[in-house]
Amino acid sequence: MAGFLVAKGWTSLVASGGGDLVPAVVAAGARHVALPVGAKSPFAILANARRIAALIDREGVDVVHARSRAPAWAGWLAARHLSRRKPAFLTTFHGLYGHGNALKRSYNAVMLKGAVTIANSRHIADHIVAVYGYPRARIVIAPRGVDIAAFDPAALPAGTREVVRTELGVPPDAALLLMVGRLTRWKGHESLIRALARVDRPFVCALAGEGGDDGYRAELQQLAAAEGVADSLRFLGSRRDIAALDAAADLAFSCSIRPEAFGRVAIEAMAMGTPVIATAHGGSLETVGDGETGWLVPPGDVAAITAAVEATLGDPVRAAAMGQAGRQRVLAGFTTRATCEREFEAISRALAIHRGDTRPVSHG
Repeated sequence: MAGFLVAKGWTSLVASGGGDLVPAVVAAGARHVALPVGAKSPFAILANARRIAALIDREGVDVVHARSRAPAWAGWLAARHLSRRKPAFLTTFHGLYGHGNALKRSYNAVMLKGAVTIANSRHIADHIVAVYGYPRARIVIAPRGVDIAAFDPAALPAGTREVVRTELGVPPDAALLLMVGRLTRWKGHESLIRALARVDRPFVCALAGEGGDDGYRAELQQLAAAEGVADSLRFLGSRRDIAALDAAADLAFSCSIRPEAFGRVAIEAMAMGTPVIATAHGGSLETVGDGETGWLVPPGDVAAITAAVEATLGDPVRAAAMGQAGRQRVLAGFTTRATCEREFEAISRALAIHRGDTRPVSHG
């Protein structure tokens, strides 16, 4: 988004605690300002608010855009109370934050203090309206997008599929299945393993994602052994070659047992021409076309996952058509450029409202 703003002729300042994306931000023409904005203590938030207010006044900032709660509190205090300029303020609400008590809801409410709130899916927009009573007319939906240059089957080196399959020890007659996601209980690995134990054809399933050090990985390994599929699983840990893994896979999974706010895993696989089996709730309902780009199954439904795997692997022609349809679906509406265009609309609208234009936003 920073580069998109620069290309539009805007000056883009990105305040963060640093990380792997800083060089890309700078290369895009934006300026990175190192601030510990992730700190959550009230004292740290107030200190950050003062720093941001000084930055606003020094640089002549017109819009402050916050993307998570602690930075949002600091940004809102700076924009609306501490700075002299009093710039426009907006947020991106991209998660199903815990809201079980009044204290949590009060902490989350900062994400709704802007002139406009960006939601990364219709599911999140509905959640904001239902839980917080936020006006739908002030929501802009900007689904997350895929970098279609990085996730492009044609851009991979020749032989990538064979290289990946060899690395993972996939026999010539076996399908390669892939699940990308942190090893945490709500991602649905247990349901997947039980479903795969009932698949009546050779396969290798790669599980790519960090986490599991709390004992969950060991639980999954024990479950796989009990179900008789331990030799067919590959625990890969964190990987940076997700595009290559997606391209090599015959089928990808997003099996979360709780709704995903959006679920980028599915659209990344679809961008690489791989059909997806996803659970039928949350953001997956907006990305995966049931019977078109893959299959939607009830959360935790082992039999339904097994049936979807068998249906896909048993009909290679249809599976290939699903893969192609998935890429076209991504190109039509789930690219990073499409995301940036919708976010730019929201930023422009927030600025207009701040300047006195009270017409409702187009929330999509």
